[in-house]
Amino acid sequence: MSRLPLRKSDESLMMRVRRSGDERAFASLVQRWETPIRRLCTRMTGDAHLAEELAQETFTRVFLSRDRYAPRARFSTYIWRVALNLCRDEQRRKTRRETHAWEDEMRPTAPPTADETMVSQEASGFVRDAVMALSDPYREVVVLRHYEGMKFREIGEVLGVPEGTVKSRMAEALTQLSRSLQPLTEEA
Repeated sequence: MSRLPLRKSDESLMMRVRRSGDERAFASLVQRWETPIRRLCTRMTGDAHLAEELAQETFTRVFLSRDRYAPRARFSTYIWRVALNLCRDEQRRKTRRETHAWEDEMRPTAPPTADETMVSQEASGFVRDAVMALSDPYREVVVLRHYEGMKFREIGEVLGVPEGTVKSRMAEALTQLSRSLQPLTEEA
């Protein structure tokens, strides 16, 4: 009687990568995690092309820093954290670029009015834009909870904060989103 091979856990695959640089084990991890990581990066940056680059960089960093991997936490926590840190770094670079561009021009550009935005976007675009407008700590919990389906405890592990902090960030994020989306609900 033939038995199907058991699927190796992410942690055991990463330990093989850590011990011997096992490329097959790493390829299995990439195959399992490529779509979720790219999806997370897209939701954090709002840019599919940039998200692809950040996802690739996530896997590059995981492989290059394999000697530092310690299986105290789940591999999922580890890879989510690497990806989120890269997204945060990119957001900081983007903010600096925008600031420098503004300083070079020496004239501020007015943000679009609410009416202009409403005319140019559909309802799903409003939600995406509202989520993207949240500061990193709030956007991260919204993306991980509502788009990635994580529990508050898991989000806390990924972000390295207590579960209570995650819940309070979520409450504040929902308050901010409610305010941002209020014009839509008033029109309906």
